Amino acid sequence: MRFPYAGVPLVAMDSHYDQVMRARQAAAHDPPRRYFAYSTILDRRAFEEWRSQHGYDAFELPAGERAEALDTALVFDFPSRFWGGRVAGLEPRAGATVHGLLFTIAGPDWPIICHKEGAITAMCVEAPVRVRTSDGAIVEATAFATSPARRQAQGPVSATFVDAIVRGATSAGLPPDWIASVRAAAK
Repeated sequence: MRFPYAGVPLVAMDSHYDQVMRARQAAAHDPPRRYFAYSTILDRRAFEEWRSQHGYDAFELPAGERAEALDTALVFDFPSRFWGGRVAGLEPRAGATVHGLLFTIAGPDWPIICHKEGAITAMCVEAPVRVRTSDGAIVEATAFATSPARRQAQGPVSATFVDAIVRGATSAGLPPDWIASVRAAAK
């Protein structure tokens, strides 16, 4: 199995932090990447807690701009023990949109984003998305979606996770109708 970044192999009994640090060294000269975030990374409290627990206190998420992923839907498709129920991912769906923030992430910082999003444990995979920015431009970006092998629709949606998404969406200034639709989809 390989960590999905620059061919860095997973090493048995190695911590995720060490894997990410090796991937960051390998990415030292990589160009920046556009990252579309729609989930708990938008909740500053949840993100800072995760960052501290994983040893990335020096990493600062740059400012993002409000954006909308096109032909993409929010789905609760991953059962999480940590969150106590299903959490959100993305799936392609014509005409649907997902609101979030668009970030430009420095190449060497991309492995930290991969860790936060669950790619290092194969929970999620990178997903290309077309994103409409606040000024109306359409750009390509990378989001994260549940790994197809791990998708499940059974079980309750995590209320704690939904609360974190709603906090993040609210603090990011995402549209109130979007926030209401997240709450409704989680029922």
